[in-house]
Amino acid sequence: MCLAVPMKIISLEADSALCEIDDVRRRASVTLIEDPRIGDYVLVHAGYAIEKLIEKEAEETLSLFREMSQAPETPFEIL
Repeated sequence: MCLAVPMKIISLEADSALCEIDDVRRRASVTLIEDPRIGDYVLVHAGYAIEKLIEKEAEETLSLFREMSQAPETPFEIL
């Protein structure tokens, strides 16, 4: 399963961005998106920013991720 995580660009250097979410920072290549800017929200997957997001969409997705991380574990039933 692949997962892309919304992150905010906090600095840029050439084709690389330092991205952050919830005090976690990662470097990501920005070669796949147009006109990256500090403050942009991007989807980061496997070290690449693959898409720009509007802030509201990024925050909604992050809210769901945070909610899932707080959910109690439930074993899967075998049918």
